[in-house]
Parts: sequence; C-alpha cells; structure tokens
Amino acid sequence: MASVNKAILIGNLGRDPEVKSLPSGISVVNLAIATSESYKDKEGNKIEKTDWHRVTLFDKLADIAGQYLTKGSSVYIEGRLQTRKYEKDGVDHYATEIVGRELRMLGGKPTAASDDAPAAAAAAAPAVKRAAKPAPATVAAGDDFEDDDIPF
Repeated sequence: MASVNKAILIGNLGRDPEVKSLPSGISVVNLAIATSESYKDKEGNKIEKTDWHRVTLFDKLADIAGQYLTKGSSVYIEGRLQTRKYEKDGVDHYATEIVGRELRMLGGKPTAASDDAPAAAAAAAPAVKRAAKPAPATVAAGDDFEDDDIPF
C-alpha cells in the first residue's frame, strides 16, 4: 500500500527564526508560520481566520533560513508532517510540526524603515516574479545545441 505525507504552506513568519545546533553539528531552525483565510458568515460579516504552523528545517535549509528570513518574511514551505510525543511534568504531550524539505523565499527583502514588513514583502513580490521570467527562446530547425546550452 502506498502512502503520501506531504504538506505545503505559503505564509508569513510570525517571529524571527530560532537557530540551534544539534550535538552532531547539524543546524536546526524552528519557524512559526501564519496562514490566513477570510470568509463571510451567515450574517455577511467578514471573518478572518489565522492558523499557526510549526516548521523545522535542518542543515543547509536551516542555515539559509537563519541568515535570510526575519519576522514578516513570506515563504513557501514544502515538507512532511511529523508528530512528536514528549513528557512534561508527568503528562504526555504531542506536537505536530512540518519538517521542511524545500524552502522558497517569496517577495522582496522587507525594508528596515517599514513598520509593516509583510505588506512591504507582498508589494515587492510582483517585481521579483517579473524579473525572474525568462525571455522566450527560439530555435530554428537544424540548429545544433548541447544540453549545457539549455538555461534550466
């Protein structure tokens, strides 16, 4: 029987990344990511709901997140769900988190002068998308090219 454990989030960091190192020397970063949705209730009132997600990144992803991400940064995270059990004061507790395998930083770097970092990052996002769009390439019949010539 096949199974899939995959989680995808697009959201904003609620606090600066918490960078730690394991005894083996591997970097670990814990993130708190907020995702929001809005809808109208039966009376027509707009309701906004925010969910908070724990995300853990290891090794090189942890190094990158610790260096470049700050509170308010927009990110895309892809990973797997993991539930841990731990004991505190004789009581069993469970924590579900996303162990990230992929991280993409969205939007531009928030400006230090801005008090509204998420809005600044969202405003910069379209410019980053446009700049990253490759120019269309044309290949005439009979043109020889190697795999190294392909830009992706």
